[in-house]
Amino acid sequence: MTVTESSFIKESQDRYLTYALSVVSGRALPDIRDGLKPVQRRILYAMLKNLNLKHSGNHKKSAAVVGEVLAKFHPHGDVSCYEAMVRMAQSFSYRYPLVDGQGNFGSLDGDSAAAYRYTEVRLQEIALEILGEIDEETVGFRDNFDSTTIEPAVLPSRIPNLLVNGVTGIAVGMATNIPPHNLKEVNNALIALIKDPKLTISNILNHIKGPDFPVGCSILNSKSELKEIYQSGRGPIKMRGNWKLEPLERGKKGIVVNSIPYTVNKATLVEKIASLIIDKKLPLLIDVRDESTEEIRIVLELANDADPELVLAYLYKNTNLELNFNVNLTCLIPDGQALIPRQTNLKEILQVFIDFRIEVVKSRLLFEKKNLEERLHILEGFKKIFDKLDEAIKIVRKSDGRSDAAEKLRKKFKLTEIQSFAVVDMRIYQLSRTNIDEILAELKEKKKRVAEIEKILKSIKKIKDLVIKDLEKISEKFGDKRLSKIIKNHQEEEFNESDYIVQEDVFAIITRDGWIKRIRQSNDYESTRIREGDSILTAHAASTVDTAVIFSNLGYLYSINVTDFPSSSGYGDPIQKILKFRDGEKVVKSFLYRSENSEFNEKTKILLVSAKGMGFTMLVGDFLGLKRSGRRVMKPKKDDALVSVIIPSKKQAFFTKKASGLVLPAKEIPDRNPGAVGVILMSIRKDDELVGAFSFKSACKIPIRDAKGKIKDIDSSKITSGRRALKGTKVMSTGKISGVLDD
Repeated sequence: MTVTESSFIKESQDRYLTYALSVVSGRALPDIRDGLKPVQRRILYAMLKNLNLKHSGNHKKSAAVVGEVLAKFHPHGDVSCYEAMVRMAQSFSYRYPLVDGQGNFGSLDGDSAAAYRYTEVRLQEIALEILGEIDEETVGFRDNFDSTTIEPAVLPSRIPNLLVNGVTGIAVGMATNIPPHNLKEVNNALIALIKDPKLTISNILNHIKGPDFPVGCSILNSKSELKEIYQSGRGPIKMRGNWKLEPLERGKKGIVVNSIPYTVNKATLVEKIASLIIDKKLPLLIDVRDESTEEIRIVLELANDADPELVLAYLYKNTNLELNFNVNLTCLIPDGQALIPRQTNLKEILQVFIDFRIEVVKSRLLFEKKNLEERLHILEGFKKIFDKLDEAIKIVRKSDGRSDAAEKLRKKFKLTEIQSFAVVDMRIYQLSRTNIDEILAELKEKKKRVAEIEKILKSIKKIKDLVIKDLEKISEKFGDKRLSKIIKNHQEEEFNESDYIVQEDVFAIITRDGWIKRIRQSNDYESTRIREGDSILTAHAASTVDTAVIFSNLGYLYSINVTDFPSSSGYGDPIQKILKFRDGEKVVKSFLYRSENSEFNEKTKILLVSAKGMGFTMLVGDFLGLKRSGRRVMKPKKDDALVSVIIPSKKQAFFTKKASGLVLPAKEIPDRNPGAVGVILMSIRKDDELVGAFSFKSACKIPIRDAKGKIKDIDSSKITSGRRALKGTKVMSTGKISGVLDD
């Protein structure tokens, strides 16, 4: 046994590269010429050549197609193979479906297709334009995975399928996302580029207006934006659902959405709109109904005097009624004998397809010429013996069989082997005068056609004319009008969330376990439902136009609109559903910010104190519009946590769990920028921790809660007052402190 030494790094790199190239070229990316991934190409080829499932024939079980493809060409999962075939049959996925499906092939609501044992398929007529010249030696073939048969390396497509139907795929380290386009527009662009190869992308866009999605949504990009996308091969296409106003029953008005963006799940969209109505985030809408049949029809019932433009502006902002399609024109491009994955642009896609069609037409003509010449060779043999038929018949009669007769005819009349066997195999009736005239006429006609082909092959212009003729026939037969409208001079609607809030007086409730909800102020918040073992941390008497500012034990500040608190008579929702809390993060304190005359705002100074006695003061700063992940305002050390946030005053009292207290004047507490660790405000004894703080101007009673939950008042004048970093003195002879009220 031979052992070859190699480094682990080298072997990993080599094998990963092999795997990556296999996925890129063998599964995930389409060929720029026929626009198909390998599995799609194999499905279409197997349906035509192995199963003869033409559009004019009967349907056949999908299971038969999947089995044939897996057995002969594609040794991968049956699910992925079936899904590829299903997608080619879906009119909402493909602009021009290639497979004619019978049965349940899924829906815009995200429903999966029925199992392949239930559905049936055959090829669409347009698919034959992709496969039609496969038997004319137009493309190369290669061995299948086990060398038991052959398969085409590419299909001789007359249709620019890459652009017409688009494709989506994720490979290793790269992806592709090509939108569908209108067949007539793409063919017109191809014809124009054949006639003038110097056309720029700007010129091409006079023919191709932009993508043409099968669901018929609107496209909001300007011509300059589209030019940049098609030039660079990457960029966002802005899609938006179409709508119209309709009168409804009982004098109501409704918005009827009759198209949605490409790839959007209609059921999920309707569910999202319904949740906005239920959560009272869009009070201008009363109800949403999906009345779709074969056509999309989503009915949005408007409230009285509601502005439909305002409703739609909110939906465009907060739902998938407006969505981007991120174009990525990556595909496999032929480079000699290899296929290279590369991001390309619109002109290159068109030009490569033109070059490919020129080669296909040449191969088709050469194949026709070869067949004509073979037939001419036989006809020349017939012509040689027509004047000596009697002699030929005598030779055949006296021969000892077919081969002997052919051999004797070959020697007598100087025929080739092919000609002699053709003469021997002729039937008696073919020797009549009429048939001889027909053969001579055929001979003349075929010679004329061979001369025409030779003339065409010598002229690249004539070959291009044939390519143009094919494209014109395709456009005439399968072309249709655009489904997606390009919105010119689109202006983005101004969006102000406050326009959608109905002002209502509520209690914004936050529990100690981090559950939030809002209830009307007409209800008693103390009797509201909370989870067993939980308790109310804060119940802000607020308006739905207010904002709650929340501090967590990990030192983060968050802001959340009161209207985002779920309106609920139940437990509400965990705060993690709205804010991006980290592991172990809990709410410590919350303040209410009102839009007018707020005591808590970006200019408010706050005091932050940790369990280890660290702290500092800082200005809150701009907290409105914070992202869900919040902003770090304090960085507690390891095994420490933020426990108290108060608005400082002339004096501050700090209390520990074991009932030590310390009062510090404001001058003892330094200011720091957000994100600081802080300084030692109070030294904490071993096995103790700070549990709360209280600010005051003059001597007062400070309410604390003991370990048993009882409220006790501590006289501020009896608490040690001094400099920071002192340990303080006992404020209770017995018992422990669990917290400070209104800290």
